[in-house]
Amino acid sequence: MQSEYKKVQSEYEKAQTEVTRLTFMVKKLQGMLFGSKRERFENDAHADQLNLPFEELEAKNENTTDSPVKETITYSRDKNKNHKGRNRIPDDLPVHEIRIEPLEDTTDLVKIGEERTEILEMAPAKFFKLVIVRPKYALPNGEGIVCGNIPSRPIDKCLAGNVLLAFILISKYVDHLPLYRQQQIFKRYGIHIAPSTIDGWIAQLGTLLEPLYNAMVNVVKKDGYIQVDETPTRVLDKTKKGKCHRGYYWVYHSPPKKMVVFDYQPGRGKNAPRNMLEDFKGYLQTDGYQVYTQYGNKNDVTHLACWAHARRYFFEAKDQDKDRAEYALARIQKLYAIEREAESMTSEARKELRLEKSLPVINELGKWIAEENKKVLPKSLIGKAFAYAINLWDQLQNFLKSGELLIDNNLIENSIRPNALGRKNYLFAGSHEGAQRTAMFYTFTGTCKMQGVEPMAWLTAVLGKIADHPVNKLFELFPGNIDIPEKLTSFGEL
Repeated sequence: MQSEYKKVQSEYEKAQTEVTRLTFMVKKLQGMLFGSKRERFENDAHADQLNLPFEELEAKNENTTDSPVKETITYSRDKNKNHKGRNRIPDDLPVHEIRIEPLEDTTDLVKIGEERTEILEMAPAKFFKLVIVRPKYALPNGEGIVCGNIPSRPIDKCLAGNVLLAFILISKYVDHLPLYRQQQIFKRYGIHIAPSTIDGWIAQLGTLLEPLYNAMVNVVKKDGYIQVDETPTRVLDKTKKGKCHRGYYWVYHSPPKKMVVFDYQPGRGKNAPRNMLEDFKGYLQTDGYQVYTQYGNKNDVTHLACWAHARRYFFEAKDQDKDRAEYALARIQKLYAIEREAESMTSEARKELRLEKSLPVINELGKWIAEENKKVLPKSLIGKAFAYAINLWDQLQNFLKSGELLIDNNLIENSIRPNALGRKNYLFAGSHEGAQRTAMFYTFTGTCKMQGVEPMAWLTAVLGKIADHPVNKLFELFPGNIDIPEKLTSFGEL
C-alpha cells in the first residue's frame, strides 16, 4: 500500500511539473504574439514607484460624505529633460526658397523684417538618360585618331549606371525590398527592366565584389577578438521537393575593427565555422551552443560567454520562480550598471573598475547559484537557468581579463536583425549560391552600419573603382577607408 501511494504521488508531481511547463509555454507564445519583445526588468529599488496605496484610498473613501466639497488641488511635476523639442532639419541640405508677398500693394512700404518657416520636403526619385560623349580627333599625316577613354564600369556595357546598381542592392539588402517590388516601382516611372536582367546584374556584381568580401573575411579572421553567432535562413534546394532547406548565416564580429562578416553554411554542425575558427587565436565570445566548445577549448584561445544570454534564461524563469529569478536579475543588472559607468574609461581603468566592483558581484552570485541549484528541479526553468550559468561560469568571468572585452554579444545580435527583417519580406534565398551572395552584401552593409558610413554612398564609390583597383590594396575600399564624394554620380559631376 505504501509503495502504491508513493507511485501515485510521484506521477502526480510529474503531472504538476508538466502542467507548469505547458502553462509557461502558452504564456510565452502569447507574449511572442501579443506582448512586448523587450526583456525589461525593474528591481526592488523601483518598487515604491509601482505600488499604489489602495488601502489608504479606501480608508479615505470611508470618511467621505455624499455632499459635494470644493477643494483646491496643486501639484508639481518634473519636466522631462530628455525631450529634445522639435526635430532639427540638417544644415547641409540644399535650400529651396519660396517667397510669398502680401496681397496688399507694398510699393511705398518699408520692409522691417520677414517671417521664415522651415519645412522638410523631398523630390521624388527620377530617372534620366546619361550620355557620355567622347569626341574623336584625327592625327596629322594619317597617323590615326585619338579619343577619350570611357571611365571604368563595374559591368561592361551594362544598361544601368553605378548609382542605379547601388540603389537596387541597398534597397534589397538594407531596406529589404524584394526585386519584384522594385520592378513594380520602376514601371510606375515608365522603366521596364526584365527580372532576369536585374538578377544578372546582381550575380555579376557579386562576382566582382567577391575579392573585396574575401579581404574583409581575412581581416576579421586574423583579429585577436571576435564574437560569433548564427541565425537560420530558408533556401530553395532542387533536391528537396515541396519544402525549403534550413541553412544558417554564421556571423563574425570584430569589436576592435568594427567589422562584421556573414558566412552562409548549409548546416549548423561543428564543421560549419571551421573555415573561420580553425586557426583562430585570441578571445572568442559566443553563446552556450556546444559547437563552439571545441574551438574555445584550444590552448591559444580564451573563450568568453555572453551575460545577455545568461540573463535571458533567468528572465524566462521569472513567471515560474519569481523570487530566485529576480534575485539573479538584480545582480546581473548591477554588472550592467558598472559597464555603463566604465563606458567612457580607458581600457586599463575599465579593467580596474571591473575587478573592484564587478568581481565581488559575480562571486556573490556564483555562491548563491551553487546553493540554490540544490533546491530546484533540474528541468524547471530556474533549474535550466542555473545549469546554463554553471556550465559557462568560467567563460562568463573571462571578460574581466581585459578592458577591451565586452560583457555580452549584443552588438553581433544587432547585426543579425537585418536578416530577420529580410526573411519576412523575401522569405527565402533562391539557391545556396544566392544565400552566400546575400551573406556577402550583409557583410558590406553591416560593416557600414557599425562604422557610421552611409551604405549607398559607399557602394556607389566602390562600384566606380573596384573593376580597376589593385587586388593587394583592396583594404583601401573598406568602409571608413575609401574617400566618398559628396554627390552620388556614375562618372564625375553631373
